[in-house]
Amino acid sequence: PLLYSLLQMELEALRSIYEGDTCFRELSPVSFQYRIGESGDPKAFLIEVSWPETYPQTAPLISMDAFFNNTISSAIKQSILDKLKVEVEANLGTAMTYTLFEYAKDNKEVFMENQPVNTVTSVSNSIAIGTPDVPASKKKDKKEQLSKTQKRKLADKTDNKGELPRGWNWVDVIKVTALYYMQHYE
Repeated sequence: PLLYSLLQMELEALRSIYEGDTCFRELSPVSFQYRIGESGDPKAFLIEVSWPETYPQTAPLISMDAFFNNTISSAIKQSILDKLKVEVEANLGTAMTYTLFEYAKDNKEVFMENQPVNTVTSVSNSIAIGTPDVPASKKKDKKEQLSKTQKRKLADKTDNKGELPRGWNWVDVIKVTALYYMQHYE
């Protein structure tokens, strides 16, 4: 019961501290993500912290496996995780999720100093430059294909008339919009 109330207090504290902060996401009452840096920043990264049953007496699980981090080298990810683990050791037995997120924010530049800034020119730009008669928007005409799993998930979301409830796809819309901007405006 005491452990539960400590976790409940930390959860409520996180919710109130990060209320309105677009970098913070509560994935579940024991799992949280925080984006360090602005979404357009090539050196931004995302940390996920999950509480095992014995937290805070034992270390939280810290992950950088989110798709957002797919351009960061595994060596840099491991280096960040190693530095966060040192911070975890120093804070064992206390509520530390906020401390870990803030530590990562304060040390972002040091963590990412060896991460090359992605300067790859997109293929459509080089085509447009090389052959001006080919419209650069040719790529947008491709219709998105859904996998069987995606179709099944879509069917699961509909009611008996095949209608989708209002707001069913807002998370997907945000993800797709973010991916679009990441691909077209880097």
